[in-house]
Amino acid sequence: MNPPGDHHSRLLRKPSPVSDGANAAPAADPIRVMLIDDSLTVRTVLKRMVESDPGMVVADTASSAERGIAQLKNADVDVILLDLEMPGMGGLVALPDILAAAPDAQVMVVSSLTEDGAQATVQALSQGAADTMLKPRPGGFNEDYRSQLLGKIRALGTSIPDTASDQTNAASTREPIGIRTSQRRSKRPEILAIGASTGGIHALNVMLRALTPAFDLPILITQHLPASFIPVFARQIEVASGRPTRIAEEGTEIRQGEIVIASGEGHMTLRRVGDRVATRVVSERAASGCLPSVDPMLASLATTYEGRALAVILSGMGRDGLQGAQILVEAGGAIWAQDADTSAVWGMPGAVAKAGLTSMIAAPQTLGEAIMAEFSSAHCAGAAAVRA
Repeated sequence: MNPPGDHHSRLLRKPSPVSDGANAAPAADPIRVMLIDDSLTVRTVLKRMVESDPGMVVADTASSAERGIAQLKNADVDVILLDLEMPGMGGLVALPDILAAAPDAQVMVVSSLTEDGAQATVQALSQGAADTMLKPRPGGFNEDYRSQLLGKIRALGTSIPDTASDQTNAASTREPIGIRTSQRRSKRPEILAIGASTGGIHALNVMLRALTPAFDLPILITQHLPASFIPVFARQIEVASGRPTRIAEEGTEIRQGEIVIASGEGHMTLRRVGDRVATRVVSERAASGCLPSVDPMLASLATTYEGRALAVILSGMGRDGLQGAQILVEAGGAIWAQDADTSAVWGMPGAVAKAGLTSMIAAPQTLGEAIMAEFSSAHCAGAAAVRA
């Protein structure tokens, strides 16, 4: 069994079906979904919803985690919908074995615990589950739920864009690689900012563990999560990183060696207060539609730090972070992104890469190691300048 921290290597997933008249691309195989839930009623409803989309098929179902692990030995699936609260092992305990049995599948936690048991859900996401969705109460399996569910499955089960195939050996090199890497000269960073969404929590844990105590720049994190999950997420990040971690409130001071996380109540931005830098929480609608959004955080770094910032965009759906990254790069900041092969969804990192804003595209472990190398180099250069 692979340890949870090693579960971040993915094969390219199949393209979703395309239908556009005479010029249509050949129809691809449907996204294969497996349902693991002890409730026959829930399995039946979810199966009906999944198969209402012609681009998806339920390849297998299991009534327990133990049966799911056994069936995965002979099942070929792209997305697994996993309940956490089940008799026997339960989904959370079984997750590492499920990831090992289906290393190329994406796991989405669909459980009542995703609201009431944020601790279990965040733990599952940190271990390698890609996304989460609340199992609604009776009567809650409506059209809106179906639409959200299918959208998440489609994102997790659809292939990475073809342009990503140009990346070579992304996980084993520290050289700037990938798509249209930026050639702009960036300023020496004084702060690290991280934006992530679907699949980002696992990547974030891997990257943060590569940062040694010698790295003492402040770290900002905007992760797309429900507001009720943020306190649990902050505690988990504090343990994983070994750094004091706080949730951004109005006026939270930014300090060396500490992490500040955007709350689910608003976007985290920064402002100067005398010789200090503090957070400002804003709730205006962001272009991405996300709350919290990565864009306002990055845009505020362009002014508050005059671009002296490094931003890393990890796995996530959509294009949140692209607008802010453009502003930060123009101010002299640097943008790095997670590579396609290790991303659950190469939406957010792919957007900044394809816009030509990135100066490095790599796996989370490599990104963390490169941050340390960059910091050590800048630290030595600064010390030499002081001695001179």
